[in-house]
Amino acid sequence: MIRRAPLRVFALALFAGLLAALLSAPGAHAATRTVQGGRLDWGVKSSFQSYITGPIAKGSYTLTGGAATVGASGFRFHSASGGYDGSTGAFNSSFSGGVHFVGHKKDDGSHELDMTISNPSVRIAGGGGTLYVDVVSKAKGTGMVTSSRQVPFASLSLGGIDMKGDGNAVTLNGVPATLTSQGAKSFAGYYTAGTALDPVSLSADVEPKKDPAKPSPTATAGSKEKKAKKDDTDTDTGTVRDGAVDWGVRRTFREYVTGDIAQGKWKLADGARDGGALFRFPGGEGSYDKKKQTLDAEFTGSVRFTGKHGLDLRFADVAVDVADGKGTLRADVTGDGRTRKDTALVTFDVDELAAKDGLVRVDEAPAKLTAAGAKAFGGMYRKGVAMDPVSLAVALDADAALPALPDLGSSASPSPAHSSDAPKAKSVSAADSSGLSGGAVSGIVAVVALVLAAVGFLVLRSRRSPRP
Repeated sequence: MIRRAPLRVFALALFAGLLAALLSAPGAHAATRTVQGGRLDWGVKSSFQSYITGPIAKGSYTLTGGAATVGASGFRFHSASGGYDGSTGAFNSSFSGGVHFVGHKKDDGSHELDMTISNPSVRIAGGGGTLYVDVVSKAKGTGMVTSSRQVPFASLSLGGIDMKGDGNAVTLNGVPATLTSQGAKSFAGYYTAGTALDPVSLSADVEPKKDPAKPSPTATAGSKEKKAKKDDTDTDTGTVRDGAVDWGVRRTFREYVTGDIAQGKWKLADGARDGGALFRFPGGEGSYDKKKQTLDAEFTGSVRFTGKHGLDLRFADVAVDVADGKGTLRADVTGDGRTRKDTALVTFDVDELAAKDGLVRVDEAPAKLTAAGAKAFGGMYRKGVAMDPVSLAVALDADAALPALPDLGSSASPSPAHSSDAPKAKSVSAADSSGLSGGAVSGIVAVVALVLAAVGFLVLRSRRSPRP
């Protein structure tokens, strides 16, 4: 005999079991989403920088792999890539670029202190975080050189930050960092484990959540999308169809602008883009002649530097011309309340102008300031001083792809907080996660309907069963 009370108990148990199974299934929580661009700002240790460049070590540092400086003592690493799970708060991302420190120069030209820190990555899980870096260093005293990949260099104190969320960006500001024992060893013995390092800030874009109710579009035979047809233009001479010039002005000038003296910033407009160590001026138009080895191109975009002590300098309508192996970068310069049109700012040498895959490129050509350029900077720099290198790419074919720009993400800022008002560690996300996606909720509703239908069938069957 089937009794109704046990039947109800059975139905409830079945429902509870199915509901629990559904909620614990991977589909009930947000899947790991791809980190697709962003930057990490970290100064390693400010006192170490001061020691390197001070009167004792008499050294310096150079940037590698597209790393940039930011603020008075920060380094910016670019092109974040990795993953983020908003349901658990797990986050991992790697960044590009490096810093090479040298100091205590010897008679043979080598340095007693020689260390490169590059390619930082951050991993956060279970409420804890670690900063990893690639390190090449020369041990203090012995001079033994070691090279290590992804050393767990610093522990990150998240201070109870809730990393969970449904937003399209993960942002951490001023996270305290402490040197690990492995990091101390890689730091060539200059600091012991537990030493406080500079805080870490990062911003990483995350791919938007996908709506499971909306399938991804697929190409069909009737699709209007067409692949760009390759233009068979003769690339010996021709019209510049697109292009970009990359120039950072001067690294130390950017450091001055955002540092403690000027406490300023820069603002990009008219399509110019920030690549961290450089600015990109796009929309190239002009002409090219391989035989004559000439190029004449104009670009769009502008950058304006402002700050204390009367700093207000703007470069716009950048142009580049090349002839007789010499290149000149020009711009309209606004400063001191007036604009100097088509000012020749820097010159650079060009070995050869040749098209490859529809592109004519000049990569990181060393540049020197002109007399007119020195005047544009108000005498801050003299004629002939080294400025940031110039990179140039112009497309002669319609489908030629320009070189990728270092990806700083959508929330990169050239004006970080100064030491006096540095923010406390915090996490910012566009929205909090409820823990259930729309697809999971729909699944629960479907399970409830199936269970209720099964219960109804069993109850009806029990009523129709003949009693003994």
